[in-house]
Amino acid sequence: MSKKLYKSRTNQMLCGVCGGIGEYLNIDPTLIRLLAVLLGCTTTGIVIYIVAAVIIPYEY
Repeated sequence: MSKKLYKSRTNQMLCGVCGGIGEYLNIDPTLIRLLAVLLGCTTTGIVIYIVAAVIIPYEY
């Protein structure tokens, strides 16, 4: 059985991307959010987050 990456509906701030990644990696989503804020200071980080928010589906 393989794990799949989904945006979280229960652990979300904006789009649920960081919550979903945290659940997928079994780590605290707050750490992912802090990393996202650091990466968000660059244009590349913002583009990566937007692309992830568009292509990662919500969990059922």
